[in-house]
Amino acid sequence: MNDQNKLTNLRSLMSKNNIDGYFLPHEDEFLSEYIAPYAERLKWISNFSGSAGKAVIMGERREIQLTVNGEAVTCEVEVRWTLVDFLRHELKLTGTHVGCEHGVCGACTLLLDGRSARSCLTLAVQADGCEIITIEGLSPSEGLSPLQQAFADHHGLQCGYCTPGVLCTLTEFLETNAEPSEKEIRIALSGNLCRCTGYQGMVDAALAFVEARKGDAA
Repeated sequence: MNDQNKLTNLRSLMSKNNIDGYFLPHEDEFLSEYIAPYAERLKWISNFSGSAGKAVIMGERREIQLTVNGEAVTCEVEVRWTLVDFLRHELKLTGTHVGCEHGVCGACTLLLDGRSARSCLTLAVQADGCEIITIEGLSPSEGLSPLQQAFADHHGLQCGYCTPGVLCTLTEFLETNAEPSEKEIRIALSGNLCRCTGYQGMVDAALAFVEARKGDAA
């Protein structure tokens, strides 16, 4: 299949899932290596089942069952609620922050079935049957996790508003990349906007975490 056909199929998949295609490069500049990551992520999104697959009426309420930070949760939600609003207002898990509400800033990032996801773009009913991990779930009962400690040691945060989303993004990335380069870490962080740190502290913290992990494994 050539690049043009792949692009057409990808746009079709995006349309089925009501996802805008504004971020795709122009066809004339399109490179085949850009397609696979988008297609994989969109297929993953389209596989959601349960309540999300049914027709909805605004104001309607449905029961969802999911696991949040290791605990089973059953709750009745309005079908219009976003996942971040459900977590913050119903479960009182306020560590996940609300920023742009357009899926751009990354402040609301959490782990959905092990994958980083924007909770401002995900409906609560879409999480029916899923496992959710928020920043509260990444934190030990006492003290800091190794990645959090690395952020504290290397000044990877200032105001801290973006930090929960950054930590969730890096948690997935570092679990699947044993020895990432500085460039790869910067690319992984490119979807999380920060107006304080200039990112260098975050990169230094991630690199320090990787080195410490290698030492522990030796």
